[in-house]
Amino acid sequence: MTATGRGLADGRAIELRGKRVPFVSATVVRAERPTSAKAGDNAIVLADGTIEGFVGGACAESSVRTEALDCLGRGASMLLRIVGGESIGVGAGSVDPVGQRTVANPCLSGGTLEIFLEPIIPPALVYTIGTSPIALALSRGASLFGFDLRLVDDLPSPLPNDVAAVVVASHGRSEESALTIALDADVPYIGLVASNRRGQSVLESLGLGRSRLERVSTPAGLDIGAQTPEEIALSILAEIVAERPRPDLSTSTASGAAAPSRSSRAEQAQPATSIDPVCGMTVAAVPASLQVEHIGQTVYFCGPGCVQAFTASPDDYSLR
Repeated sequence: MTATGRGLADGRAIELRGKRVPFVSATVVRAERPTSAKAGDNAIVLADGTIEGFVGGACAESSVRTEALDCLGRGASMLLRIVGGESIGVGAGSVDPVGQRTVANPCLSGGTLEIFLEPIIPPALVYTIGTSPIALALSRGASLFGFDLRLVDDLPSPLPNDVAAVVVASHGRSEESALTIALDADVPYIGLVASNRRGQSVLESLGLGRSRLERVSTPAGLDIGAQTPEEIALSILAEIVAERPRPDLSTSTASGAAAPSRSSRAEQAQPATSIDPVCGMTVAAVPASLQVEHIGQTVYFCGPGCVQAFTASPDDYSLR
């Protein structure tokens, strides 16, 4: 953990946004003594569980890490309420309809913390090949859909890991190479702007199997009777929205210990959690959590006190 002030944390957030790195902004909105944190303290939680900033001591930080990864995986904000003791049960509770979760932290010094967790997820990245009227119309309309659209003559190599869509609108220029790169990279949506007849001809020229070619939408876009470049662009953007994978907001299990790869975007990976054998808390089983190797098993802990108790007498605790 690195202690930072709000200004520095805000600067770090700007840096991460610029690099398209997903993270969770954690801000203490209420602190009831005795707690080491105070209202206004904030931190950034990265997808690997690393916490930069300050939102409380080591045990409170452990709860923030676990729940922040849950928020990142679900793509939903949460008000996290951490209370001392075990009156409501230890570890993660369920998220109520208004987006609040209350967890008991038996290691907490006795106060209560309320921390607002907000996932910051980069906008969907879309590459459009070409400078045709349709490509330019896509560029103008993409921001309305929350896309980060980039007009290029050729796709970068390698493609960024989080590309959501590639639209080839170059009308005969570099189409085959762009389609091959997008297919090899397993980009979720690939569209080719062409008539049905020409589009099928371009696909056949690639010499690929039918199952791979079926991943290319051509003519690109939903059939809405579009005629003008702006209408065609609208149909393509709507098709990307309809087909792109999204986090499952119906679940409340911890998820997202790492940014999803292209092959797993449709099904967000659920990161492992573990039970601290000393206090019984649910903790994130990620490298940033405190851990000890014991008889070939990695044991995770909420704070240094539990680590010390376990290492002093490991036989006193059962591992789950």
